[in-house]
Amino acid sequence: MPIFSIVQTPEKKIWFPAKRYGWGWGIPSCWQGWAVIIAFYLLLGIAVLLLIPHHPAHFVFACIVLTAALVAIGYFKGEKPRWRWGKKQD
Repeated sequence: MPIFSIVQTPEKKIWFPAKRYGWGWGIPSCWQGWAVIIAFYLLLGIAVLLLIPHHPAHFVFACIVLTAALVAIGYFKGEKPRWRWGKKQD
């Protein structure tokens, strides 16, 4: 048994850091965040190509679902959302 044991505390890895100004998240800070953004735009592009010509209402629904999923991922994998204006004041 080792004398010193390393205890790893689970840290929340931030995929989307908070914006410096305004409410919400900025550009992704790791590859997982970029993968989410790329998947969002790819799925949105597929929805444009497949749904707009034949089912415009389904396209609107797809946009709402995709946007809700993106916001949910940002909420759970990003910094706490709050209004910010300038430097951090914690």
